Amino acid sequence: MRRQFLRCAGALALSPLLGRAAAAATDDPDRVVVLDSADASVTLLDQTTHRALRTFSVGKEPHHLMPTPDGRSLIVADAVGGNLLFLDPASGALQGGVNGIEDPYQIGFSPDTRWFVANCLRLNRVDLYAYGGGRELRLVRRIPLEAIPSHMAFTADSQLVFISLQQTGEVAAIHLPTQTVLWTMPVGDTPAGVWLTPRDRVLLVALTGSNAVMAVDWRQRRIVARMVTGDAAHNFRSLADGRHVLVSNRIADSISILDMQALRKVGDITGLRPGPDDMELSADRRWLWTTFRFDRAVGVIDMRTLRLVDVIGVGKSPHGIYFRDRAPFYDNLPPLSPPPATRPLAL
Repeated sequence: MRRQFLRCAGALALSPLLGRAAAAATDDPDRVVVLDSADASVTLLDQTTHRALRTFSVGKEPHHLMPTPDGRSLIVADAVGGNLLFLDPASGALQGGVNGIEDPYQIGFSPDTRWFVANCLRLNRVDLYAYGGGRELRLVRRIPLEAIPSHMAFTADSQLVFISLQQTGEVAAIHLPTQTVLWTMPVGDTPAGVWLTPRDRVLLVALTGSNAVMAVDWRQRRIVARMVTGDAAHNFRSLADGRHVLVSNRIADSISILDMQALRKVGDITGLRPGPDDMELSADRRWLWTTFRFDRAVGVIDMRTLRLVDVIGVGKSPHGIYFRDRAPFYDNLPPLSPPPATRPLAL
């Protein structure tokens, strides 16, 4: 009954948006979806021409987004509006929504798709939902976590989700089968992005309040390496080669390349606009797109030369970014798709 109510309430509340957004988008697989958080809007870009196509309003403050497990929808988390918006992942057209999801700042699905997790950053808690497919969500438990739960990463067996706590400088481990916090541990100043290396060997934590990524042996709960990257290390994106991961440095205006096996930095992409944040990688691994959080822009980087080759104006405080024709995202979740034959990087 609750699931049916959430679906119906979401459709009624979002019906004006549905009409405007559906009329504004076409079924084009080359759409790039960018969330303009401070403008409460979505900007659609053309992946081939790099042109800004159109912008439409969504909710109040969208930050993060991710596709549903079946790939049929792209979920936009409207943190301040307290709802989830479902977009067509190819065209950006609004499909529908779910209300009553309080403060969904960061969202994620467990690898087995049983759980949908929402980090409620302003409310200092993590909400766990049973996922029934499509737009069916059932709230199971709300877990208080002090303070400022930010990003998340799941183990491949769907037993644990790691949550970064920005204010306390810790990482928490939540056991999903029992919906309990197993432990928390200090990692450094203002942890944000968290990332699991292949086979869940090490947990990487980006310290936005510092200039480094910490490598954590999460089984022993100890830090095994500190990799200096750049000021305000923030978020991760796989290079889809099974070995390297990118981390954006929001104050240094750079992106660092990390070797997940050797646990060391092997390169930097510099000369970027202010505030590189979320990143997306084309399927051939040639082009890296990144939002510039402090510059109302999105950048396109040629991964053969590691140079910024284009800048596209969007809305205020662009955050999440997505396009369908992308390289595999995660490094620890089986099966790891084989990388394309082309090798744009020589590290």
